[in-house]
Amino acid sequence: MSESAMAAASPHDLPVLRIRPSSASLSTALRELWAHRELLGFFAWRDLKVRYKQTVLGVAWALLQPLFMMIVFSVFFGNLAQVSSDGLPYPIFAYCGLLPWQLFAYALTNAANSLVTNERLVTKVYFSRVTLPISSVLAGLVDFAIAFALLLILMVYYGCAPSRAIMALPFFLLLTVGAAIAVGLGLSALNVRYRDVRYTLPFLTQVWLFATPIAYPSSLVPERWRPLYALNPMVSAVDGFRWALLGAPRPLATAVVVSSLVVVAGLFASLRYFVRVERSFADVV
Repeated sequence: MSESAMAAASPHDLPVLRIRPSSASLSTALRELWAHRELLGFFAWRDLKVRYKQTVLGVAWALLQPLFMMIVFSVFFGNLAQVSSDGLPYPIFAYCGLLPWQLFAYALTNAANSLVTNERLVTKVYFSRVTLPISSVLAGLVDFAIAFALLLILMVYYGCAPSRAIMALPFFLLLTVGAAIAVGLGLSALNVRYRDVRYTLPFLTQVWLFATPIAYPSSLVPERWRPLYALNPMVSAVDGFRWALLGAPRPLATAVVVSSLVVVAGLFASLRYFVRVERSFADVV
């Protein structure tokens, strides 16, 4: 149709182009995540630069946080309360439990706030929004690697040599990362609509800390209750770290299975909810 004909035509005669969002499905979300996979590394690197920008100690904070927590736990739980540590020196027992916990807590908090923190980006350009919470977890892995180096030094100091069980360590690390993504992904979507989430996060992490066997061994829980206790996936993650690295008692197979199923179900449910509400993020964030 020529320009003069279009000018003479009534508005009802002009062609209409309707742009609709693609169907909200898990397969579409996963394809978009793969297509935008380079953003994961970019966002993770950006988060690290922002976190340590204009800090005096820099990446030393990745060591100081679990180290100071280890000292506090050792004084109050190890010396004063005389809490059992499964025959291991209490400082390294506590530090090994704090290592996956710090990764989980950092990733959970930053993933839950990732969409709100990047409000301008979410409202200005389209990309796979799932990359924001997941990149927060990847940034936490850098701090984990730094803190892990201190654990190796403590293992040498206390004479704790890992056995062949160390081959299972990547699985328990994956369990920790999966749990952080599962919870953080769902909370990030909720935080867009309900800003109360950001205020409940500190309380949630504090309660979760003491519900996880970090300051105490899970052997204090009766064996018949441990599968139920393992509904908290960080129970199996912490027990798995101590078993793989320090030779602590092996976690119950049923507990590991329960924790793994909880993480898989949580990932599926969180991603499904995230995809369902993603199209409204730019309107309400």
